[in-house]
Amino acid sequence: MDALEAVLSVIKVFVGCDPNDCDLEQMMVLDYSLRKHSSLPLEIHWMQLSRDPHSFWFSDPAKKQGWRTDTWATPFSGFRWAIPAFCEFSGKAIYMDADVIVLSDIAELWATPFEPGKVVMAKGGGESWRFCVSMWDCAAAKSQLPTLADLRGKPETHQQLRKHYKRHTETIQSFDTQFNNIDGEGVPIEQIKILHYSDMGTQFSHGRAMARLQSEGGTHWFDGAVMAHPRQDLQALFDDYYQQALDAGYSLDSYRVKQVFGAFPKHSQKGYTGNGVTRPKRWWERWGLFKRASKRSRSMA
Repeated sequence: MDALEAVLSVIKVFVGCDPNDCDLEQMMVLDYSLRKHSSLPLEIHWMQLSRDPHSFWFSDPAKKQGWRTDTWATPFSGFRWAIPAFCEFSGKAIYMDADVIVLSDIAELWATPFEPGKVVMAKGGGESWRFCVSMWDCAAAKSQLPTLADLRGKPETHQQLRKHYKRHTETIQSFDTQFNNIDGEGVPIEQIKILHYSDMGTQFSHGRAMARLQSEGGTHWFDGAVMAHPRQDLQALFDDYYQQALDAGYSLDSYRVKQVFGAFPKHSQKGYTGNGVTRPKRWWERWGLFKRASKRSRSMA
């Protein structure tokens, strides 16, 4: 696809999210932030487990049919690998987890050309890559991915593919690291293009989502410990976008599924330890995080 085709196209965005209305707050903020900044029309696909046998995302855990989620950390971990098949191995497609805020024009990423031999763009280098925000060349990916039957029916395929791409980095193209900024990374908000509040224990939406779910008689899929995010300026950013979305006429109810999926097998996150950005292991890194947070707090006062 050349630059002119990119300008004239509709951007396809695939978002992994929960099937039991746990991620409504994240979905609304993501949808609003994408459309707020995009200079091109968008086609958003919410990827959610479904009981409908005709759905691409069909799953019947009791009969072990359709998508098998047994080893996944989230309700959608393995979906990203099936996007090229969903697109019938044609064109391009962007993937992102639901827990992101888009702070730039997604058309910039969409217009980035693939280099020869590359099938997917992602954040990283060497053997360390993150596919939680990525862009696929769907035609090129056909020869690099398992069959759809294996993607759906073998719960271990997700982890196998992560290991595969560690060994076959020649097929991955690195994009601007700010298209997948992980929990701030010490970067000012003004420099971030896509903020991924990745630490599942410190997500900005938990306060609202878990209170709402409790009032509705439901529970959140994340079963680990919940705590405050170390960067309160990013929490304030999420809160601001949440209110902007409501003021613009967005509603949580617009993102509810017609029928909640119900229980599904998933790897527990009770021992989840976050990431090195939000929970650094070394004492001097923790001290540096504390000093940066204190400095931001004073500047915002």
